[in-house]
Amino acid sequence: MTVDGLPGLLRIDHVGIAVPDLDAAIEFYSSVFGMTCEHTEENEEQGVREAMLGVGGGPSRLQLLAPLREDSPIAKFLTKSGPGLQQLAYTVSNVEEAADAIRAKGLRLLYKEPKRGTAGSRINFVHPKDCGGVLVELVEPAVIHPGD
Repeated sequence: MTVDGLPGLLRIDHVGIAVPDLDAAIEFYSSVFGMTCEHTEENEEQGVREAMLGVGGGPSRLQLLAPLREDSPIAKFLTKSGPGLQQLAYTVSNVEEAADAIRAKGLRLLYKEPKRGTAGSRINFVHPKDCGGVLVELVEPAVIHPGD
């Protein structure tokens, strides 16, 4: 829900990391930092193979993103910038309301309408040029858990 024209951010949902090899990255973050792989999937529309890793048993998550094809946004990111931080995502209760509030402040979103994200979530992105070089993702989970 938006309040006073603000997008109604509930919490940091996850931090997205672009990686060339998803399996190797899962192994690295598991063996070095003790993170647990909670979910993997392929998103053909976004052109990614992805994994959500739990951090410390709490709600914080790390999303690893590997390209499914050379023309995907993640493949282009890896070509331009190499592996590393790709996005910062916030949970919102309603992605359309959050997007409208952000547009009302003069910022651009990458999509006119939300797209399908991880585990059936609905997502949109705020253009990184409007956010100090950071790609900001708005995530409306398929189910919002108590405390979110």
